Amino acid sequence: QVQLVESGGGLVQDGGSLRLSCVASGRIVSGNVMNWYRQAPGKEREPVAGISYGGSTNYANFVKGRFTISRDNAKRTLSLQMSYLKPEDTAVYYCNINQLGRITWGQGTQVTVSS
Repeated sequence: QVQLVESGGGLVQDGGSLRLSCVASGRIVSGNVMNWYRQAPGKEREPVAGISYGGSTNYANFVKGRFTISRDNAKRTLSLQMSYLKPEDTAVYYCNINQLGRITWGQGTQVTVSS
């Protein structure tokens, strides 16, 4: 059983920065892929960024150049450094882990960007 716990969300002004973290516990298998998603009120959950076990990354176009995803496999931690935040980035941010096709989600952390 894998569990993910996100933290680091909060209220920030337009143009500000936040760093989200996601800590994994339980049985972690090497070769997994971890991702950040977000869901704004009334909208579908959408992918934000992903990172392979070896560190290859991919980003949604709307965050390129502003957000950076990273991971520390030894600490079982996934991070998302968010800079130049905009009001439209307001959402609940979720991490997930894909291990051999099985996906586990965290509970989410709220990010609110005020204008």
